[in-house]
Amino acid sequence: MEVGILGGTGPAGQALAARMASAGLTVVIGSRSVERATDACEDIAKRWPERELALVPGTNVDAARTEVVVVATPWDAAAATAASVAGELAGKVVVSMANALVREQGEFRPVNPPEGSVAAAVQEAVPTAFVAAAFHHLPAKALADLSRPVEGDVLICADLAQAVEKTAELARRMPNLRAVHAGSLACAGAVEAFTAVLLEVNRRNKARATIKLVGID
Repeated sequence: MEVGILGGTGPAGQALAARMASAGLTVVIGSRSVERATDACEDIAKRWPERELALVPGTNVDAARTEVVVVATPWDAAAATAASVAGELAGKVVVSMANALVREQGEFRPVNPPEGSVAAAVQEAVPTAFVAAAFHHLPAKALADLSRPVEGDVLICADLAQAVEKTAELARRMPNLRAVHAGSLACAGAVEAFTAVLLEVNRRNKARATIKLVGID
């Protein structure tokens, strides 16, 4: 499977790219600047020289031409970035992983976008795409550290079964991650907002905690 990451040069995008590539996926790191995308690919390769990572630098347009596309930009740029490559995203599964958060009075706090969630804003910006919300609760540092497995549940919110299934397949490609259907896109706001709580748990406890649900076979 070939996966593209819009805004893949940021911490979250690079971390997910490294983890997916380590699982044998080909990942196109997209950016407004090919030079920045090239630097990101080289940085990851230098960090893990013993691994054969299929990372390809490109523009956001290049990333949008892949089979599955992940939006990893800052939350307030997610919808606009997706809209800028809307023609390439038509009929594809697009995974929104951004969380609407701000840092106030020393802690992370959720923001409620007008559309209800970042994922809903992406869907509104690209109505012909099949948007899913996922990968919010995986700490970037844990994802980027390929010397250790990252464990947890990937909560997936989407309106269409196709989006849920393709996103779940992507999550299952990475060892120790379990895909869990967590409702329609209307539920994405709650999933995104909880990331603020998880970040505070990790910050205050100097941890890399993720979400793991019990009682699911």
